Amino acid sequence: MIILKLLQEIWFNHIVMNNLPVGFNHKRLLRLIKDAIDRCNLDLSDQIIFTEAATGAYVVTPIIAALAGAKKVYAITKDTPYGTIKQVINETESLANLAGISSNIEIITEKTSDIVSKADLITNSGHVRPINKEMINWMKPSVVISLMYESWEFREEDIDLDYCRKTGIKVIGVNEKHPSIDVFSFLGIMAIKQLLDAGVAVYGSKILLLCDNHFSEFIQKTLSQNGAEVYCHKQLKEAEMQINYDAIIAALKPQKNPVLSEVDLRIIAQNFSDCVIFQFWGDIDLYLCHQLNILIYPDKTIKKGHMGILPSEIGPEAIIRLQTGGLKSGSVVIKKYDIIDRKNIDYIQIV
Repeated sequence: MIILKLLQEIWFNHIVMNNLPVGFNHKRLLRLIKDAIDRCNLDLSDQIIFTEAATGAYVVTPIIAALAGAKKVYAITKDTPYGTIKQVINETESLANLAGISSNIEIITEKTSDIVSKADLITNSGHVRPINKEMINWMKPSVVISLMYESWEFREEDIDLDYCRKTGIKVIGVNEKHPSIDVFSFLGIMAIKQLLDAGVAVYGSKILLLCDNHFSEFIQKTLSQNGAEVYCHKQLKEAEMQINYDAIIAALKPQKNPVLSEVDLRIIAQNFSDCVIFQFWGDIDLYLCHQLNILIYPDKTIKKGHMGILPSEIGPEAIIRLQTGGLKSGSVVIKKYDIIDRKNIDYIQIV
């Protein structure tokens, strides 16, 4: 039995982990997870968690919940371009075995009423979504749904929020700027990753940052610290037209229409023909960019309302912090901490 487990670990390390940067090795993930649990004082004792099982950095969510003392963790998964069900199971079991909590986690492949109805905390994770009327009707009245991101970033397609309110189901956002979570401090590094991948060196570059939300100060600060000349505006029409920008970063809150209008794109095509447009956050009309010969990165279709770069593309740290914070925000509501308990209440945001 010991030899079999050793062979499984060798196979996993050589076949699966070789497809990931070495910083994603499971011993390091486990250390980062334990550090995050300690920072957030996350305690899920006696709670049943319904979340997702996934690959890469996103393998960590059920592991975090189980290590934080959850009585049971149901983790739903499915085949995706990022990994098959078998790969997800192997990756999750490998990390769970290393952590010594494999018996607390059950991986499932479909949402059913009997499992959803047991959950005390449900995460708004990729494989869990959509959290629709049918799924909400399965939930017990005391359940808490953790948004797993800030409340102002809410996407209507994720959760039927109106029906949650009608039925009294609590939906809670996480304060990503809380010192114990501090995910926003990774935003500037993510922007730098995009710039470098596209061949813009950052240092000495003139960068127009279009940002109408809380991301602004974090992205601008990191870019400036790395030698970029940053011009920050909420709309393109506010920007200086005489500057030869190396990059225009769109970090705009998604809306019904693209965040850069046809007029905006035509202005860019006319005035900044050698400039690269970066889709950091907010939908951009890729077809129109091509028609106008605008250089855009990433030059691919991004799922509506989603970011052009995932936090996991710079390493597992931000994901571990975010997933731990999301579980913490839900547990704070479950435990009904008094409003004067700032140490815990500051983790949550009302949706």
